Amino acid sequence: MRAVIQRVSQASVTVEGTIIGQIHRGLMVLVGIVNEVDNADIEWLSNKIIQMRIFDDENGVMNKSLLEVGGEILLVSQFTLHASTKKGNRPSYIAAAKPEVSIPIYEAMIHQLEKDLGASIQTGKFGADMKVALINDGPVTITIDSKNKE
Repeated sequence: MRAVIQRVSQASVTVEGTIIGQIHRGLMVLVGIVNEVDNADIEWLSNKIIQMRIFDDENGVMNKSLLEVGGEILLVSQFTLHASTKKGNRPSYIAAAKPEVSIPIYEAMIHQLEKDLGASIQTGKFGADMKVALINDGPVTITIDSKNKE
């Protein structure tokens, strides 16, 4: 799985003109799923998201985690994170898992994040045309991949 994590002061996702997920201080997480995901990937990625020290401490140094600041999560599935731009100008999404594979993994990721955070998280709607709005705080944007561990 690949994730783009953005520290935000607020974020929301809208479907058909209705806000379905909204947070204030926390992390906006876009997640792309591939076929080879297992529980170890889900647990590793969730732990990284929850424990990553990217919030300022009292000295203005990024030294606190989402847990330590009481932040929220907005998780949105995004198959385009696995776009291949190797050939031509039209990206290929062949590496992204099909819905029958990715929906259960996405739901497992939601459950794992809620377990690790100890609170409910906000989400988008899988497969929907979503409008995502956010105010990136910093800006802080980090990409990670459960297969490359980078």
